[in-house]
Amino acid sequence: MTDEKNAKKHVLAGLGALAAGGLLLPAGTAHAEPEPTEEEVRAEIEELTEESSGLVQEYNRAEEDLEAAEERADSLDEQVGDEEDRYAGLRDDVSAFASAAYKSVDPASPGVVLSVERPEDVLDHSSDMTYLSENQKARLDDFTDSTARLIALKEEAEDARDEAEEERDDLKEQKEEVEEKLAEQEELLAGFEGENPVAGTASEGGAGGYSGSASGSARSALDFAYGKIGTPYLWGGTGPDGYDCSGLMQAAWGSAGVNIPRTTYQQFELANKVSREDLQPGDIMFFFDDLGHNGMYAGDGKMVHAPSSGKTVSVVNLADYWDQHFVGAVRP
Repeated sequence: MTDEKNAKKHVLAGLGALAAGGLLLPAGTAHAEPEPTEEEVRAEIEELTEESSGLVQEYNRAEEDLEAAEERADSLDEQVGDEEDRYAGLRDDVSAFASAAYKSVDPASPGVVLSVERPEDVLDHSSDMTYLSENQKARLDDFTDSTARLIALKEEAEDARDEAEEERDDLKEQKEEVEEKLAEQEELLAGFEGENPVAGTASEGGAGGYSGSASGSARSALDFAYGKIGTPYLWGGTGPDGYDCSGLMQAAWGSAGVNIPRTTYQQFELANKVSREDLQPGDIMFFFDDLGHNGMYAGDGKMVHAPSSGKTVSVVNLADYWDQHFVGAVRP
């Protein structure tokens, strides 16, 4: 027993020495993660901004797909209405055929089991077809085909709409996750009193309007865009209370009487491509490999654009950040 007590004393003494020397951490204590540097925060903001820009264009595309699916569904609903009328007429014919067959044969005949509730049941009883003329048989076939068309049209409308809604909702969830991360990083950046490398700080324009060298429709587009400086960025926004990047471009050029598509992908497909060296005020510039962002060249190395969530329409110097991500430009 004495040996056991001595052993316990030695263990306790050893633990005490370790604690005194700072080598034994209290239970539950964990090493703190090092705080990110300003450079790391800026890099994360740039990465998240690029990801967010791509998502917003995918969201816009999904919105267009949903709109098309809804239009298609409306069209199919009209066709279904027409088909239901056709169904009702053919059903009356089949009822008359079955009634005639029933009256013309012995009650024990298979004809008495003809069902007009389910057309396929009528056709399943092939022996009953001997009581119907070829013309009547053709009408029964038509009846069954009408039913199949009716079902197919309804399913097509529902499936297309459901798929489009599901994709849009999924992109919306992804967007919210990215925006939450982006807000966290921008809060960290504010702690360094740093400027967002994406949004820039230029605030010229607004009531003063555009004062550069553009003319004609390009000037009208720039006047519109400059008039929107300070307007909030809005996912899927096409104005007037908020815009995303491609929504601003569409609205600005639309105000000049030039209709352009909705998404950056579609806008980039416009025919008149322009190099960085040949840019003129009014040209639409595109950024990132996935064409996730665009803005309007304003001349003198500047661009007016709708930057990202939490920001407002502003004018930025391309050399600060955007030049390094430039992938092409078009002239509407």
